[in-house]
Amino acid sequence: MTEPDLAEHGLRNVAGGDLRPIAKERLLVPDLPAHPPRVLLLYGSLRERSYSRFLVLEAERLLKTFGAETRIFNPSGLPLPDDADTGHPKVAELRELCAWSEAQVWCSPERHGAMTGILKSQIDWVPLSVGAIRPTQGKTLALMQVSGGSQSFNALNQMRVLGRWMRMITIPNQSSVPRAYQEFDEEGRMKPSPLYDRVVDVMEELVKFTLLTRGQSDYLVDRYSERKAAREKQSAAETAALGVAR
Repeated sequence: MTEPDLAEHGLRNVAGGDLRPIAKERLLVPDLPAHPPRVLLLYGSLRERSYSRFLVLEAERLLKTFGAETRIFNPSGLPLPDDADTGHPKVAELRELCAWSEAQVWCSPERHGAMTGILKSQIDWVPLSVGAIRPTQGKTLALMQVSGGSQSFNALNQMRVLGRWMRMITIPNQSSVPRAYQEFDEEGRMKPSPLYDRVVDVMEELVKFTLLTRGQSDYLVDRYSERKAAREKQSAAETAALGVAR
């Protein structure tokens, strides 16, 4: 990765010699998707100076540098779960982006020792399945949090449980940024620090895991119990149809 490449993506806190391009030939096998990994980023605050949004923007710059295609969902205007129907424009937008994505980044502030309702509401609007489409199952997930106080992992731990419940492949690495007000400049850019370096690590790992698993997620999450249930359902339907025919 050369310095002009870094400048093109607006990066200024990384060492070009250490930021290695993702070696796709080491991760991809023949006949898997060749398009850039598609990553959806979600954040959990609506404040004008939102550090979770700032951190997501930093993550997006890195993901683009690693060759990913990105979308950021703005949660402003998203209704509370069950307070509108699925035809609401913001709900429809969120669900379309989830279906489009092959990987996701969730970033939440820690509020009262927990992830925010804003982030949780976004996930609550995404069902495990919509007909034959599963918006999250088998997709990779990276987690980040910001907090106003000392180092904490409460929001991260909650989101990790939620990611597992949504049947996502949650990568091992994660990022927690304490005293976030000290880590970003007036322009909302993250300052150089080991905390920033961890963000680089997390995004690099997310792209690698996505390249390894996309195109294979249907196989990876194919379950004996679900195949059995589908077979029994089909058998019951065939028996019922045979009875009607008689």
